[in-house]
Amino acid sequence: MLHMVMNNGSSMSLAECITQLFFFGSSECLECLLLTAMSYDRYVAICLPLHYNSLMNPLLCLKYILISWILGFTVTLVQTINLSKLQFCWSNVIDHFFCEFDPLLKLSCSNIMKIRIIKLISFFLGFLIIVCPFIIVVISYVYIVHTILKIQSFTGRQRAFSTCGSHLAVVSIFYGTLFSNYLIPEKGGSVVHISLPIVYTVVTPLVNPIIYCLRNKDIKKAFTKIKF
Repeated sequence: MLHMVMNNGSSMSLAECITQLFFFGSSECLECLLLTAMSYDRYVAICLPLHYNSLMNPLLCLKYILISWILGFTVTLVQTINLSKLQFCWSNVIDHFFCEFDPLLKLSCSNIMKIRIIKLISFFLGFLIIVCPFIIVVISYVYIVHTILKIQSFTGRQRAFSTCGSHLAVVSIFYGTLFSNYLIPEKGGSVVHISLPIVYTVVTPLVNPIIYCLRNKDIKKAFTKIKF
């Protein structure tokens, strides 16, 4: 995006564009799955604290990470292969700042039935890798909130909310913009549909370390010592 802004546009081959799409899609799928794993971690920590060390052991965490990587790359690879089989003979200008699936699909001049099948596969995979994890996150937080409300002391509730506050903030930013981008009807070269992906491709990774580090007491002390 910065390269395009500085050079008033950019160009790349179709193979490079599809490669960019693959790595972008993989990172987004991985983010969805890891946020889901983290929501389960928060659920166990708050709702089943006595079983936390036995349930969330290092081996299980490693399995979650590996499964997230494998699923993320597999789902995106299926989409990338399907897209690479299409013919592109209309305009070669993508109405976006990077190679995303929908803007790239609009440039295809392949058989309409073939495009519809790819869209259907995309919808199914999107439901599997985005909506299903989001449902798990919501269910986890329903149980978390229910457990927190049963805590008698205000201090205990505050501590419990602070445990999952940073994760909830990242989930809200990431899924909020992700769903807004794909649920709001697009009208031509809508600025909204070009701007929203900036949030979940740039802003979310940028604020991740900031949000999570604010829970660290040492970093908080370091911030308070800084004199402007």
